[in-house]
Amino acid sequence: MKALIFEQFGGPEVLLYADVPDPSLEPGTVLVEMKAIGMNFADIYRRRGYYHLAGKPPYILGYEGAGVVQQVAPDVDNIKIGDRVAFADVPFANAELVRVPVDRAVPLPQDITFEQASAVLLQGMTAHYLVHDSYVVRPGDDVLVHAAAGGVGQLLTQLCKSKGARVIGLTSSDAKRESALKAGADEVVLYDSNWVKEAVRFARDGQGVNVAYDSVGSTLLDSFAAVRTKGTVVFYGMAGGDPPHVDPRMLMDTSKTLTGGDLWNHVTTRSNRIERSEALFEAIRQGRLRLEEPKRYSLSEGAEAHRLLESRTHTGKVLLIP
Repeated sequence: MKALIFEQFGGPEVLLYADVPDPSLEPGTVLVEMKAIGMNFADIYRRRGYYHLAGKPPYILGYEGAGVVQQVAPDVDNIKIGDRVAFADVPFANAELVRVPVDRAVPLPQDITFEQASAVLLQGMTAHYLVHDSYVVRPGDDVLVHAAAGGVGQLLTQLCKSKGARVIGLTSSDAKRESALKAGADEVVLYDSNWVKEAVRFARDGQGVNVAYDSVGSTLLDSFAAVRTKGTVVFYGMAGGDPPHVDPRMLMDTSKTLTGGDLWNHVTTRSNRIERSEALFEAIRQGRLRLEEPKRYSLSEGAEAHRLLESRTHTGKVLLIP
Protein backbone atom coordinates (compact mmCIF):
# COMPACT_ATOMS: atom_id res chain seq x y z
CA MET A 1 0.00 0.00 0.00
CA LYS A 2 0.96 3.67 -0.27
CA ALA A 3 1.55 5.72 2.85
CA LEU A 4 2.94 9.07 3.94
CA ILE A 5 6.09 8.24 5.90
CA PHE A 6 9.14 9.89 7.44
CA GLU A 7 12.43 8.43 8.65
CA GLN A 8 13.84 11.41 10.53
CA PHE A 9 12.36 14.31 12.47
CA GLY A 10 12.17 17.73 10.86
CA GLY A 11 10.10 19.98 8.62
CA PRO A 12 7.52 18.97 6.02
CA GLU A 13 10.33 18.10 3.61
CA VAL A 14 11.04 14.88 5.56
CA LEU A 15 7.68 13.43 4.50
CA LEU A 16 7.73 10.87 1.69
CA TYR A 17 4.94 9.15 -0.25
CA ALA A 18 6.12 5.57 -0.48
CA ASP A 19 5.21 1.88 -0.65
CA VAL A 20 5.05 0.06 2.69
CA PRO A 21 3.72 -3.38 3.68
CA ASP A 22 -0.01 -3.69 4.28
CA PRO A 23 -0.93 -3.85 7.98
CA SER A 24 -1.66 -7.36 9.21
CA LEU A 25 -5.08 -8.32 10.55
CA GLU A 26 -4.97 -9.10 14.27
CA PRO A 27 -7.62 -10.44 16.68
CA GLY A 28 -10.18 -7.81 17.55
CA THR A 29 -9.38 -5.61 14.53
CA VAL A 30 -10.59 -4.76 11.04
CA LEU A 31 -8.71 -3.39 8.03
CA VAL A 32 -10.15 -0.15 6.69
CA GLU A 33 -9.61 1.25 3.20
CA MET A 34 -9.26 4.95 3.93
CA LYS A 35 -11.44 7.48 2.11
CA ALA A 36 -10.51 10.61 4.09
CA ILE A 37 -7.91 11.37 6.78
CA GLY A 38 -8.12 14.24 9.26
CA MET A 39 -4.98 16.22 10.05
CA ASN A 40 -4.28 17.68 13.49
CA PHE A 41 -1.48 19.69 15.08
CA ALA A 42 -0.39 16.55 16.91
CA ASP A 43 0.79 15.28 13.51
CA ILE A 44 3.14 18.26 13.24
CA TYR A 45 4.42 17.81 16.77
CA ARG A 46 5.17 14.14 16.10
CA ARG A 47 6.91 14.94 12.82
CA ARG A 48 9.10 17.49 14.62
CA GLY A 49 9.99 14.94 17.29
CA TYR A 50 8.19 16.69 20.15
CA TYR A 51 6.24 13.53 21.01
CA HIS A 52 7.77 10.13 21.66
CA LEU A 53 7.16 7.62 18.86
CA ALA A 54 7.39 3.91 19.56
CA GLY A 55 9.25 1.55 17.26
CA LYS A 56 11.72 2.32 14.52
CA PRO A 57 11.35 4.35 11.30
CA PRO A 58 9.77 4.61 8.86
CA TYR A 59 7.05 6.29 10.89
CA ILE A 60 3.48 6.90 9.72
CA LEU A 61 1.51 9.85 11.12
CA GLY A 62 -2.23 10.29 11.48
CA TYR A 63 -4.85 9.26 14.04
CA GLU A 64 -8.21 10.31 12.56
CA GLY A 65 -10.15 9.26 9.47
CA ALA A 66 -12.93 7.29 7.84
CA GLY A 67 -13.31 4.57 5.26
CA VAL A 68 -14.75 1.19 4.29
CA VAL A 69 -14.01 -2.11 6.05
CA GLN A 70 -12.10 -4.50 3.75
CA GLN A 71 -11.16 -7.34 6.14
CA VAL A 72 -12.54 -8.53 9.47
CA ALA A 73 -10.76 -10.67 12.07
CA PRO A 74 -12.50 -14.02 12.76
CA ASP A 75 -13.33 -13.03 16.35
CA VAL A 76 -15.16 -9.84 15.29
CA ASP A 77 -18.92 -10.25 14.95
CA ASN A 78 -20.30 -6.71 15.18
CA ILE A 79 -18.60 -5.28 12.07
CA LYS A 80 -18.69 -6.73 8.57
CA ILE A 81 -16.90 -6.20 5.25
CA GLY A 82 -18.30 -3.16 3.47
CA ASP A 83 -19.29 -1.28 6.62
CA ARG A 84 -18.53 2.43 6.74
CA VAL A 85 -16.59 3.38 9.87
CA ALA A 86 -14.67 6.31 11.31
CA PHE A 87 -12.17 6.72 14.13
CA ALA A 88 -10.38 9.46 16.05
CA ASP A 89 -7.58 7.68 17.89
CA VAL A 90 -5.98 4.97 15.75
CA PRO A 91 -2.30 5.36 14.75
CA PHE A 92 -0.80 5.12 11.25
CA ALA A 93 -3.84 6.69 9.58
CA ASN A 94 -1.82 8.40 6.80
CA ALA A 95 -2.08 5.33 4.61
CA GLU A 96 -4.36 3.57 2.16
CA LEU A 97 -5.11 0.80 4.68
CA VAL A 98 -5.38 1.13 8.47
CA ARG A 99 -5.76 -1.58 11.10
CA VAL A 100 -8.53 -0.41 13.43
CA PRO A 101 -9.32 -2.04 16.80
CA VAL A 102 -13.03 -2.76 17.05
CA ASP A 103 -13.39 -0.67 20.21
CA ARG A 104 -12.17 2.41 18.27
CA ALA A 105 -14.42 1.92 15.22
CA VAL A 106 -17.42 4.25 15.07
CA PRO A 107 -20.26 3.24 12.70
CA LEU A 108 -20.72 5.90 10.05
CA PRO A 109 -24.32 6.60 8.96
CA GLN A 110 -25.02 6.84 5.24
CA ASP A 111 -26.00 10.51 5.49
CA ILE A 112 -22.66 11.52 7.00
CA THR A 113 -19.81 11.67 4.49
CA PHE A 114 -16.31 10.30 5.04
CA GLU A 115 -15.00 13.86 4.89
CA GLN A 116 -17.49 15.15 7.46
CA ALA A 117 -16.55 12.37 9.87
CA SER A 118 -12.82 12.97 9.37
CA ALA A 119 -13.34 16.69 9.96
CA VAL A 120 -15.48 16.49 13.09
CA LEU A 121 -14.70 13.45 15.24
CA LEU A 122 -11.57 14.39 17.18
CA GLN A 123 -12.25 18.10 17.58
CA GLY A 124 -16.00 17.56 17.88
CA MET A 125 -15.73 15.02 20.70
CA THR A 126 -13.38 17.45 22.44
CA ALA A 127 -15.92 20.25 22.18
CA HIS A 128 -18.67 17.85 23.27
CA TYR A 129 -17.04 16.83 26.56
CA LEU A 130 -16.06 20.45 27.27
CA VAL A 131 -19.68 21.65 27.23
CA HIS A 132 -21.24 18.53 28.80
CA ASP A 133 -18.63 17.32 31.30
CA SER A 134 -15.94 19.87 32.17
CA TYR A 135 -18.54 22.59 32.63
CA VAL A 136 -22.22 22.01 31.89
CA VAL A 137 -23.20 24.99 29.74
CA ARG A 138 -26.68 26.27 30.53
CA PRO A 139 -29.09 28.64 28.78
CA GLY A 140 -28.12 32.23 29.52
CA ASP A 141 -24.50 31.50 30.38
CA ASP A 142 -21.84 33.93 29.17
CA VAL A 143 -18.93 31.98 27.70
CA LEU A 144 -15.40 33.00 26.72
CA VAL A 145 -13.81 30.81 24.03
CA HIS A 146 -10.08 31.08 23.33
CA ALA A 147 -8.83 30.45 19.78
CA ALA A 148 -12.42 30.75 18.60
CA ALA A 149 -11.48 30.43 14.91
CA GLY A 150 -9.67 27.13 15.44
CA GLY A 151 -11.13 23.70 14.82
CA VAL A 152 -12.21 23.06 18.41
CA GLY A 153 -13.03 26.74 18.95
CA GLN A 154 -15.57 26.91 16.13
CA LEU A 155 -17.29 23.70 17.20
CA LEU A 156 -17.22 24.73 20.86
CA THR A 157 -18.81 28.05 19.98
CA GLN A 158 -21.60 26.35 18.04
CA LEU A 159 -22.34 23.81 20.78
CA CYS A 160 -22.47 26.57 23.38
CA LYS A 161 -24.86 28.58 21.21
CA SER A 162 -27.06 25.51 20.66
CA LYS A 163 -27.39 25.23 24.46
CA GLY A 164 -28.62 28.82 24.72
CA ALA A 165 -25.39 30.52 25.82
CA ARG A 166 -23.85 33.78 24.68
CA VAL A 167 -20.28 33.53 23.37
CA ILE A 168 -17.41 35.99 23.18
CA GLY A 169 -14.49 34.63 21.21
CA LEU A 170 -10.78 35.46 21.10
CA THR A 171 -8.70 35.37 17.91
CA SER A 172 -5.31 36.62 16.76
CA SER A 173 -6.31 38.39 13.52
CA ASP A 174 -9.18 40.14 11.77
CA ALA A 175 -9.48 37.29 9.26
CA LYS A 176 -9.84 34.76 12.06
CA ARG A 177 -12.27 37.11 13.77
CA GLU A 178 -14.56 36.82 10.74
CA SER A 179 -14.37 33.02 10.88
CA ALA A 180 -15.32 33.02 14.56
CA LEU A 181 -18.28 35.32 13.86
CA LYS A 182 -19.44 33.03 11.06
CA ALA A 183 -19.29 30.14 13.54
CA GLY A 184 -21.86 32.00 15.63
CA ALA A 185 -19.93 33.94 18.25
CA ASP A 186 -21.92 36.94 19.51
CA GLU A 187 -18.78 39.02 19.74
CA VAL A 188 -15.10 38.47 18.91
CA VAL A 189 -12.11 40.46 20.14
CA LEU A 190 -8.41 40.20 19.34
CA TYR A 191 -5.71 39.02 21.70
CA ASP A 192 -3.82 42.30 21.30
CA SER A 193 -6.77 44.21 22.78
CA ASN A 194 -7.72 44.52 26.45
CA TRP A 195 -9.72 41.33 26.07
CA VAL A 196 -10.16 40.73 29.80
CA LYS A 197 -11.97 44.05 30.13
CA GLU A 198 -14.02 43.27 27.02
CA ALA A 199 -15.04 39.85 28.36
CA VAL A 200 -16.15 41.32 31.69
CA ARG A 201 -18.11 44.02 29.84
CA PHE A 202 -19.67 41.39 27.55
CA ALA A 203 -21.29 39.59 30.49
CA ARG A 204 -24.93 40.53 30.98
CA ASP A 205 -24.36 42.03 34.42
CA GLY A 206 -20.81 43.24 33.82
CA GLN A 207 -19.43 40.90 36.48
CA GLY A 208 -17.52 38.54 34.18
CA VAL A 209 -18.32 35.43 32.16
CA ASN A 210 -19.55 32.19 33.70
CA VAL A 211 -16.86 30.07 32.10
CA ALA A 212 -13.68 30.56 30.09
CA TYR A 213 -12.42 27.72 27.87
CA ASP A 214 -8.64 28.21 27.72
CA SER A 215 -6.62 26.21 25.18
CA VAL A 216 -3.70 28.66 25.17
CA GLY A 217 -2.20 28.02 28.62
CA SER A 218 -0.07 31.13 29.01
CA THR A 219 -3.30 33.15 29.31
CA LEU A 220 -4.63 31.21 32.29
CA LEU A 221 -4.47 34.00 34.90
CA ASP A 222 -6.11 36.43 32.48
CA SER A 223 -8.88 33.90 31.97
CA PHE A 224 -9.44 33.91 35.73
CA ALA A 225 -9.66 37.70 35.65
CA ALA A 226 -12.35 37.43 32.95
CA VAL A 227 -14.66 35.07 34.87
CA ARG A 228 -17.05 36.13 37.59
CA THR A 229 -16.95 35.23 41.27
CA LYS A 230 -17.88 31.50 41.46
CA GLY A 231 -16.98 31.22 37.76
CA THR A 232 -15.02 28.41 36.10
CA VAL A 233 -11.91 28.22 33.97
CA VAL A 234 -11.53 25.06 31.86
CA PHE A 235 -7.88 24.53 30.93
CA TYR A 236 -7.50 22.07 28.05
CA GLY A 237 -4.50 23.10 25.95
CA MET A 238 -1.15 24.88 25.86
CA ALA A 239 -0.93 26.29 22.33
CA GLY A 240 0.65 29.47 23.73
CA GLY A 241 3.02 27.83 26.20
CA ASP A 242 2.98 26.51 29.73
CA PRO A 243 0.44 28.06 32.10
CA PRO A 244 1.57 30.08 35.14
CA HIS A 245 1.10 28.62 38.58
CA VAL A 246 -2.28 29.26 40.16
CA ASP A 247 -2.43 30.32 43.81
CA PRO A 248 -5.03 28.16 45.60
CA ARG A 249 -5.76 31.10 47.88
CA MET A 250 -7.08 33.02 44.88
CA LEU A 251 -9.48 30.16 44.21
CA MET A 252 -10.61 30.25 47.83
CA ASP A 253 -10.99 34.03 47.96
CA THR A 254 -13.00 34.24 44.74
CA SER A 255 -14.79 30.86 44.90
CA LYS A 256 -13.60 30.27 41.34
CA THR A 257 -13.01 26.81 39.92
CA LEU A 258 -10.13 25.51 37.80
CA THR A 259 -10.67 22.24 36.00
CA GLY A 260 -8.52 20.44 33.47
CA GLY A 261 -9.62 18.61 30.40
CA ASP A 262 -8.27 15.78 28.26
CA LEU A 263 -10.47 13.96 25.76
CA TRP A 264 -9.10 10.51 26.50
CA ASN A 265 -10.20 10.70 30.13
CA HIS A 266 -13.77 11.18 28.89
CA VAL A 267 -13.84 8.77 25.95
CA THR A 268 -12.83 5.42 27.39
CA THR A 269 -15.24 2.88 25.87
CA ARG A 270 -16.61 2.12 22.41
CA SER A 271 -20.15 2.85 23.59
CA ASN A 272 -19.07 6.31 24.78
CA ARG A 273 -17.29 7.00 21.47
CA ILE A 274 -20.43 6.02 19.58
CA GLU A 275 -22.71 8.03 21.88
CA ARG A 276 -20.69 11.22 21.47
CA SER A 277 -20.20 10.67 17.74
CA GLU A 278 -23.91 10.14 17.17
CA ALA A 279 -24.63 13.36 19.07
CA LEU A 280 -22.26 15.20 16.72
CA PHE A 281 -23.77 13.59 13.62
CA GLU A 282 -27.27 14.56 14.78
CA ALA A 283 -26.09 18.14 15.39
CA ILE A 284 -24.81 18.23 11.79
CA ARG A 285 -28.14 16.91 10.49
CA GLN A 286 -30.07 19.55 12.41
CA GLY A 287 -27.75 22.35 11.36
CA ARG A 288 -26.57 23.05 14.91
CA LEU A 289 -23.03 22.20 13.77
CA ARG A 290 -21.84 23.69 10.49
CA LEU A 291 -18.43 22.54 9.34
CA GLU A 292 -16.22 25.01 7.53
CA GLU A 293 -15.25 23.77 4.07
CA PRO A 294 -12.10 21.67 4.52
CA LYS A 295 -8.93 22.06 2.49
CA ARG A 296 -8.23 18.81 0.65
CA TYR A 297 -4.90 17.38 -0.43
CA SER A 298 -4.12 14.02 -1.92
CA LEU A 299 -2.12 11.77 0.38
CA SER A 300 0.85 12.18 -1.97
CA GLU A 301 0.72 15.94 -1.29
CA GLY A 302 1.10 15.44 2.46
CA ALA A 303 4.11 17.76 2.74
CA GLU A 304 2.10 20.64 1.28
CA ALA A 305 -0.77 19.89 3.66
CA HIS A 306 1.66 20.05 6.59
CA ARG A 307 2.99 23.41 5.39
CA LEU A 308 -0.53 24.83 5.28
CA LEU A 309 -1.49 23.52 8.72
CA GLU A 310 1.79 24.70 10.21
CA SER A 311 1.27 28.20 8.79
CA ARG A 312 -1.91 28.63 10.87
CA THR A 313 -3.43 30.62 8.00
CA HIS A 314 -6.27 28.15 7.32
CA THR A 315 -9.11 28.05 9.85
CA GLY A 316 -10.94 24.94 8.61
CA LYS A 317 -9.99 21.31 8.70
CA VAL A 318 -7.18 19.99 6.47
CA LEU A 319 -7.91 16.56 4.96
CA LEU A 320 -5.73 14.03 3.18
CA ILE A 321 -7.47 11.95 0.50
CA PRO A 322 -5.80 8.62 -0.43
